[in-house]
Amino acid sequence: MALSEQATFNPQFRQIRGSGRLNSRVAVAVEWTDGGRNLRAEGYTVDIGAKGCLAVAPQGFNLGQKLRLVNLTNQISCVAVLVWRGHEGRTGWELGLELQEPLADFWGLDF
Repeated sequence: MALSEQATFNPQFRQIRGSGRLNSRVAVAVEWTDGGRNLRAEGYTVDIGAKGCLAVAPQGFNLGQKLRLVNLTNQISCVAVLVWRGHEGRTGWELGLELQEPLADFWGLDF
């Protein structure tokens, strides 16, 4: 059976992403506080959207954890919530981050 014949659209996933995504590698930093200490890990995005991104960072986090995401290209930051954690690969963890009230130019693009 061909792949296209196996793939079906499941309406329950329609709301997972609020907007379209663009494959784009943007240098980012993820910042968080642990035990009163401010910590930071740098990584990059795999894709970006108006309301979130898929990023790869060397640190794994707990689902629902609030973080600060910094776009290292323009130094704009935004609170983000970890909504999905994928596999740990050679360069780090896959992180699905939902941006909380991002500035319109957070990515420097119009969505």
